[in-house]
Amino acid sequence: MPAPSGGPAAGSAGWTGPAATPPAAAAGSPTNRSAPDPALAAPSSPAVSAPSGGPGASAAADGSPAERSAADPQSTGSTGDAREVVPAQAVRRAAARPAGPAQRHVRPVVTELRLSAFGRHRGAAFPIGPVTLFAGPSGSGKSQVLDAYAALAGLGAGATLDEAFPDPAARIPERALPDAQRRRGFRLGCTVDGPAGPVRLDLAVQAEPALRIAGERLSQDGEVLFATALRDPGRRSVQAAWLTGGAVGVTRAPLPDDRLGTALLPLRVAGSTAGQRKVLTAAEQVIVALRSVFACDPRPDRMRAPVPQGEGRLLGDCANLADVLRRTRHECGTRHALLTEAARTGCAGPVAALDVRVPEGGAAVTAILDRGPGRPATDLARLGAGELRFLVLALVLLTGPGVLDMDPAAELLSAQQALTVLADGLDRGLDGGQGGELLRLALLSCGRGHVRLVAEVGEGTASAARRLDGVSVVDLSA
Repeated sequence: MPAPSGGPAAGSAGWTGPAATPPAAAAGSPTNRSAPDPALAAPSSPAVSAPSGGPGASAAADGSPAERSAADPQSTGSTGDAREVVPAQAVRRAAARPAGPAQRHVRPVVTELRLSAFGRHRGAAFPIGPVTLFAGPSGSGKSQVLDAYAALAGLGAGATLDEAFPDPAARIPERALPDAQRRRGFRLGCTVDGPAGPVRLDLAVQAEPALRIAGERLSQDGEVLFATALRDPGRRSVQAAWLTGGAVGVTRAPLPDDRLGTALLPLRVAGSTAGQRKVLTAAEQVIVALRSVFACDPRPDRMRAPVPQGEGRLLGDCANLADVLRRTRHECGTRHALLTEAARTGCAGPVAALDVRVPEGGAAVTAILDRGPGRPATDLARLGAGELRFLVLALVLLTGPGVLDMDPAAELLSAQQALTVLADGLDRGLDGGQGGELLRLALLSCGRGHVRLVAEVGEGTASAARRLDGVSVVDLSA
């Protein structure tokens, strides 16, 4: 698969699709002489050669005009953080180096998100820290960044392309033209750091005429461990190759073209050789990080009515908040007390406790604010939209995966995973005090390493966050 860093895919001339070259082609064979991108190829591992070229366009060698255009931050407008413009190419090459002891993450986490041709983003590489806030004017692509992260998380959890990209045409770069076969698509990727060190995942998706994975690459320290390529457009599969080592060198097999191949590797790779174990270790680290994501989009209009009793796991739209409070009140006393304390800051009037009413028969649950002795309780249905959003976001930051409607990796203890909360419009409808309290809770929770926050915010919250140590603000207005 050609690297998502060059060719017309990242610009306005058209889409450079996936590689047609067999992944296991030898480096000097006639089918592999159009040099692959050195930034992503595997010069030290001839067993799995990075495929080059692509339907409708030739591959861009390193240093070519197409490659320089995609990597040059002056041509892309991408920023590394709020105070410094980080060249996308420099970030990509830095990510390929092994992390030192001080950099190595104990729990698998996404440390970089790359949108090399996704919506309005081209050649962009965004560092992801414990608390990362995206700011910028309307139309700057803040929501697209979170959508890309959520899509990768869904694919890592086993979702199909249709589920991860319900409107794929909206992700195609606006000025991208189709190739000779009328194909267009987009590219994205991430770096996951953890006990095994930094691992890169790069993905090319064909959106038109049919939605399918066109190519995928899993690499570490410049070595390609796993790669797929769409070799026969008439078949609904991609040709995959992964490092085996020993006398075999590489294993080839077809994989579905509508699912992330990396997520399928634990089911396909035996792990009987050193090469296979290296592939499995890298793939599992990526999967654990991507599955440990909760996309939160509170909808106050759905949170006001009584809700039936259930498992007490918060949905993405937070419509079942009352049922979750019922559960946390009885099972998570310490965290429920912290949430009550936060409610005293984020809700108008006195707050003695967060409680629930369960009518006789247990048909439905209503959440209330206990206002203290001599004062009538307030149903959550009577709270303002900002108060409801604040309450549920505080709950998410203070709780863990067991109280959220998500499916983290079951093979690892929760203490070995870091929950990443995605919040599009973190401060939407909130006043300054509520936004400041959420930032305080985020720093409190994320400082322990068990929770991470990636969110889109307005300029007011971004200005306050820039003065806080431990918060990274990525300004997309540049």
